[in-house]
Amino acid sequence: MKDPYSVLGVSRDASDDEIKRAYRELARKYHPDKYAGSDLAELAEEKMKEVNAAYDEIQAMRAGKQSGGSANAGDFSGFGTSGGSGVYAEIRKAINAGDILKAQNLLNSVSSAERGAEWFFLSGCVMLRRGYYVDAQRYFDMACQKDPQNAEYRNAADSLRRNAGGFGSGYNTSVGGCSGCDICTSLMCADCCCECMGGDFIRCC
Repeated sequence: MKDPYSVLGVSRDASDDEIKRAYRELARKYHPDKYAGSDLAELAEEKMKEVNAAYDEIQAMRAGKQSGGSANAGDFSGFGTSGGSGVYAEIRKAINAGDILKAQNLLNSVSSAERGAEWFFLSGCVMLRRGYYVDAQRYFDMACQKDPQNAEYRNAADSLRRNAGGFGSGYNTSVGGCSGCDICTSLMCADCCCECMGGDFIRCC
């Protein structure tokens, strides 16, 4: 995997604001809407995914350092306390690999009676990857309600809510379109969520 700092064109000692500015500039440059219907559409989409993944990874690494953890955008197993094995581990792997459809199908396979905090958290990760920020926030908040002591869940919910305020109408939902700018999504984290979790999740171009 390419060095995420190189992808964004910033140094490793760049400030969080510098990284965010670099990310947004590249997001505007490679936004899929700019290339719709052109021969460069597919190339722009791939580049956007690369930029998103790089940004996610940097956020995850920095979040890990701040919390004293070992966050790594390439290793979902480093996050959370309730998803270390079984279906939830598979869901995390799927999200980290960018296979959101598989992750969603696995989430849907969990019976209603067994849907605890981890299920809601990972559902939020999937919504986040798909660009449905309103839904992601709702799932993250529910995860926090079910497991209020889980720092990963709280960090995800707080980070998304904190950063959403600056984008207002660009807040996506799965039941409606984007009423403002089309917010770029990766498909991470994650890195999710990678990022999973603990960075600036709102990607606005």
